[in-house]
Amino acid sequence: MPRHLSRLLLGSTICLLSTLAHGFELPEVTYPALPEHAATPEAFVPPGWRLEHIARGLLDADTHEDALLVLRMDDPDNIVDNDGFGPDRFDTNPRMLVALLAQADGGWRQVMQNHRLVPRPESPVMDDFLGDGAETAVEIRPNGTWSVALHSWASAGSWSTSQVVYTFRYEGGCMRLVGHDAMHLHRSSGEINTSSVNYLTGRAWTRAESIGDEADGEKQWVRLASNAPLCIEDVGDGLGFMPELP
Repeated sequence: MPRHLSRLLLGSTICLLSTLAHGFELPEVTYPALPEHAATPEAFVPPGWRLEHIARGLLDADTHEDALLVLRMDDPDNIVDNDGFGPDRFDTNPRMLVALLAQADGGWRQVMQNHRLVPRPESPVMDDFLGDGAETAVEIRPNGTWSVALHSWASAGSWSTSQVVYTFRYEGGCMRLVGHDAMHLHRSSGEINTSSVNYLTGRAWTRAESIGDEADGEKQWVRLASNAPLCIEDVGDGLGFMPELP
């Protein structure tokens, strides 16, 4: 399948599932402003939210272990009745990612809060966007980068499934996007489109193959038309973002 058709299929699938698979309106939510400093990571969890996962590692140049929080809203009003496919009670509570830098005095400084990269659940036929859970999907790597793995799979309404891994690193107040790795599979045709983008080198490769292939398809290498730095705010919805490849 040509790459541009794969992108169109994925975008159409997301739009279809968001409108077809449920007959309810998502309750409105207000995202709280978090403090810039606190004594512990747990102190950044606002009322009405819970700490779903905390990843630890180095995010900046010092030797103090930093933290990446996955918070989830915990409002029973966001668990709605569902008369269609999927569970009878559907949890639409959103998530928020929060990055904290450990300070020499023992406190913590908040350098990022983001509620867009991990999409809010809006269709009861979709798997959890973090797959098997936040503890496996969100991690800080030994090289100082951190990553989020997103999973898209529907039990009805689409044959397409995808896995996308975002990699970021902290640069002067920006959580810069440094890597985007994606796999899109059409479960009916067996067609697989894979891509890997390195935003530091400005190079990327794509590969088209099929489940029935005995060997991996050939990588097609390209250079990005623009390699201007992108921060996490520029990405937006992690399942809606598409790298600009030639």
